Amino acid sequence: MKISKILIGIDDSAYARNAAAYGFDMARDYKAAVGLVHIIEPMVIPSTPADNVTGIPMDSTFGIQEVELSEVQTNQTEALINSTIKEFGDGLEITAFKQYGFRAEGIIDCCKEFNADMIVIGTHKRSGIDRLLIGSVAEHVVRHSAVPVLVVPFAE
Repeated sequence: MKISKILIGIDDSAYARNAAAYGFDMARDYKAAVGLVHIIEPMVIPSTPADNVTGIPMDSTFGIQEVELSEVQTNQTEALINSTIKEFGDGLEITAFKQYGFRAEGIIDCCKEFNADMIVIGTHKRSGIDRLLIGSVAEHVVRHSAVPVLVVPFAE
């Protein structure tokens, strides 16, 4: 098996940082290129701001400036990617991906686009009701990926 391209999924968690360390170490060992991906998930914002308890419209004149949410998310993503590259990427060929969508599907799509031989992702180790309600990105990627997936656990 030849591993020449490794896709590493990141977010701003310690779990993802731990997985990134593994992925970048593997890339060095295999002399592989790295695809670094962060998926920006859509946020649902009500069209009219209202108090969630009473349903009464809230006054939006609290001096809070309206900020374009997608711009903030994009800036945070770029900062995360840049800091990850700075911390782990020295001397490696790195392609950065940032996409809007659902994490698991975005990772699989980037894997195809990058033509990766392997995916490396971290896991939050959710179980029980949390896993039922929130789901597992790692599990979805493992079940739907066409390439091997290394799921790196995080020991607290």
